[in-house]
Amino acid sequence: MHNYLTPNFNFAPMFPEHGQGSRVWDKNGQEYIDLAGGIAVNALGHCHPILIEALTAQAHKLWHISNIYTTQPAQELAQRLVKDTFAEQVFFCNSGAEANEAAFKLARKYARDHFAGTDKHEIIACVNGFHGRTLFTVSVGGQSKYSDDFAPLPGGIRHIPFNDVATLDAAVNDKTCAVVIEPIQGESGVLPANAEFLQAARKACDRHQALLIFDEVQTGMGRTGKLFAHQYYDVQPDIVSSAKALGCGIPIGAMLTTAKVGSSFTPGSHGSTFGGNPLACAVGCAAFDIINTPETMQNVLLQGEKLQAGLQELGTAMGVFSLVRGQGLLLGCVMSDEYKGRAAQLMQLALQHGVLVLVAGQNVLRLAPSLLLTDADLQAGLQRLKAAITAFVHN
Repeated sequence: MHNYLTPNFNFAPMFPEHGQGSRVWDKNGQEYIDLAGGIAVNALGHCHPILIEALTAQAHKLWHISNIYTTQPAQELAQRLVKDTFAEQVFFCNSGAEANEAAFKLARKYARDHFAGTDKHEIIACVNGFHGRTLFTVSVGGQSKYSDDFAPLPGGIRHIPFNDVATLDAAVNDKTCAVVIEPIQGESGVLPANAEFLQAARKACDRHQALLIFDEVQTGMGRTGKLFAHQYYDVQPDIVSSAKALGCGIPIGAMLTTAKVGSSFTPGSHGSTFGGNPLACAVGCAAFDIINTPETMQNVLLQGEKLQAGLQELGTAMGVFSLVRGQGLLLGCVMSDEYKGRAAQLMQLALQHGVLVLVAGQNVLRLAPSLLLTDADLQAGLQRLKAAITAFVHN
């Protein structure tokens, strides 16, 4: 098939046609176990009937009305997000990048409103972070491979090593308007933050009257066994970004914040044409009501333990993984020294053996399956991955 899209993606040699739960079929009828979850988006698998029902019902009512008005689905989803988090206000947009863009703009606007004339505009971020693909968010993300080609980049951004408390303390100063951290660095290798690092960030922000932003685009909405990963720690942020699983495949992003901070988004200061779209918010409400339950959270924790144990067993038996890390159903398998830098090759072989997985950099195989992953799909996925690994080591 001829590709009419721009060449910034290397598409896999498989054309997916339909999916159900944790299984996907291509146009030839070949079945795959999906342990990639659309890069942590398909939190409830493919074509969940309750989400289909919510989308269909809203489609018969209202698709779009513009942000001159608010709608019941938008208010209801915002209410859910506020009720079970630190937040008091929500800004809706269309993606994680837009949620982070809003967060960074709000942090600078808040500093300008409250500390005028002090040059308080600097954002402290982490090396190897990932916050999106807009020019601002790719600049805040600490990976030059994503930003070098688009220079000159926005200024006022500093990067520190992830989980380095001493460097963090030295970097944050009175010119800092915000510190942004992923509770688990996803794109750079599924690296969990230390509790000490997150707590030190909160204290440093308090000392210098800066805002603490948690990027939970990938870790949010139950991925780690709690609604948001930062809820495992005694650390309250000022802003949290969310997307991916928020709509379970329908494009939506959200920035959560307090009323004090959110008040700086005065009328006209920021916006989004499709943000708060009734279709997306209706699906988001239905998804939230399934995800934010003890049953789903318990499944994430139990299946996460089983999947991690199975991957560790495979890694030890086959000598391919030196470490399996992560939390809940966001896991990273670090390639052993013998196979260092070959994660993408293993991902391709996994596809050939009927299982969808991801990479996080050149050296980590990443898995982010449905939060409703069943024992049958988990075991089938591990069996197919074992066959792929067997072919990999004998290649």
